[in-house]
Amino acid sequence: MAEIRVFPLSCAVQNYSWGKVGLESEVAKLLSSGDPLVQIQPDRPYAELWMGAHPRGDAIIRDNRIPQKTLGQWIADNPACLGTKVKDTFQGQLPFLFKVLSVDTALSIQAHPNKELAAKLHAQFPEHYPDANHKPEMAIALTPFEGLCGFRPVEEIVSFLQNVPELRALIGEVAVEQLERSGSDDPRGVSAALRVCFTRLMKSEKKFFVDQLNMLVKRISQEAEEGKDTSGSNGELLLRLHSQYPGDIGCFTIYFLNLVKLEPGEAMFLGANEPHAYLRGDCVECMACSDNTVRAGLTPKFIDVLTLCEMLNYTPAPSSSKIFPAVQSQLDPNVYVYDPPVPDFAIMRIEIPASIKLYLISAIDSASILLVIQGTAVGTSTAAASEMSLCRGSVLFISANESISLHLSSPDGMLLFRACCLL
Repeated sequence: MAEIRVFPLSCAVQNYSWGKVGLESEVAKLLSSGDPLVQIQPDRPYAELWMGAHPRGDAIIRDNRIPQKTLGQWIADNPACLGTKVKDTFQGQLPFLFKVLSVDTALSIQAHPNKELAAKLHAQFPEHYPDANHKPEMAIALTPFEGLCGFRPVEEIVSFLQNVPELRALIGEVAVEQLERSGSDDPRGVSAALRVCFTRLMKSEKKFFVDQLNMLVKRISQEAEEGKDTSGSNGELLLRLHSQYPGDIGCFTIYFLNLVKLEPGEAMFLGANEPHAYLRGDCVECMACSDNTVRAGLTPKFIDVLTLCEMLNYTPAPSSSKIFPAVQSQLDPNVYVYDPPVPDFAIMRIEIPASIKLYLISAIDSASILLVIQGTAVGTSTAAASEMSLCRGSVLFISANESISLHLSSPDGMLLFRACCLL
């Protein structure tokens, strides 16, 4: 019998408290359509689906002819499946973790270290920073998706400092005036002033910031009740975050960070030292394999304000600049590639129109993981022992240099995402 190098996976679910509950969650919907035996609990959060070989959520192989039980074990025994370049570059490990996220309440204000800082943090505080790798991430919206990402243009921050006296009080007049005076002809001066303001905010005394936050929430709630426009104080978002995390310093970061809104298919890339927080919506996400996250608010977890304020990229930029473009493949017009400026991963969005009944998932020189978001097909491959029926929620592992023929059976075509490594 030929060696099986393409096979279906059953993937780990994370029930973090910020996830959407029951069948409101895209994660839960994909799970239940991908495996009819799965029981979705209506009051339980389904936050993340992990598709990969992470030790805390190693995918289970759904093919009983394969002796290894999990993807991580199988890759360890068959490292050539990664592709020569990937295997050599990443020491025989799958370099990415592919995910689906369903976000109901905000995730923490956070950033991920570059490799140099990751190694240092891991050596000093291994209990909080469990590995020495960087953790760039990319999110592609499946439903309308919102996140905070990167520092706003200075004029937007200054406008909030003038409209929100409670914020101004926390930062102090000296720092605020330095930012107001910094000119666009001196980007280093702007970044330095921004760093001072943000650090003063994040390091403010707990009792002082809770008092100011309560005053701000009370003021905006009254203005909203009176039908006034609270957009000058970012009122709607402030009240939403405060209802999720009352008394949390993270509520004030909305005046510094861009609110980025993605439509389905739009992406944002989060490189090292980029401050961000996902707020709501469903997305597919791909990231380098690491658990290193430096947090500073909107979370009950360990926060490390000093490290965060030291490491951040204080370059202001408009929210439109945070949307990462997909490039249509020249080889196949149905494929759109999101190829970030890191070697660890790339994502392909594959949109097969209803008019196509036979479609080839082409071979690439990298292991990849394929997720079906919509549509049905039967897949055949010389590297699979038998036909594979694919539907919404199906996940396949495809070894390097293997292809799959899809025989489509759905009237509306198919939407697939494929995570891989394009070295």
